[in-house]
Amino acid sequence: MSSFLSLFRDLTPMLARRNRNNEMAVYRDDRFSTHGEITVGEIREISVRELAKLKESPVIVDVRDEKEFLSGHIEGAWNVSRSGLEQTVSEIVPDRAIPIVVYSAHGTRGALAAETLQKLGYRNVSSLKGGLSAWLDAGGLVAT
Repeated sequence: MSSFLSLFRDLTPMLARRNRNNEMAVYRDDRFSTHGEITVGEIREISVRELAKLKESPVIVDVRDEKEFLSGHIEGAWNVSRSGLEQTVSEIVPDRAIPIVVYSAHGTRGALAAETLQKLGYRNVSSLKGGLSAWLDAGGLVAT
């Protein structure tokens, strides 16, 4: 996983020029109350740039279908399809406090998966903003 962070640290100067927004987006669902912390109903998005700045490597979960995953994925990512997430995630990440970044092709399924993980009690979940497309646009490499 260290090569993962090294790649992002190398990309950080380029990403800084492409996106000056350093704030992490949080989407709120008005059905849930908020009290200053991320709660179920809020989806935290993390940009490729923000991911590069993390000091510790999160668990990366690709929620695309297996065929999509095999065509190219972020190195070190676990493939857990959106439909199998609830049954499988506890085997990959038994500690609900460990940081998790979820992604899909463009971010939609990733955001839904992040919300599901929050409902399951995972407390440090982010969805990769723009999904794998944003990763590739930023110059990220994929493994096959």
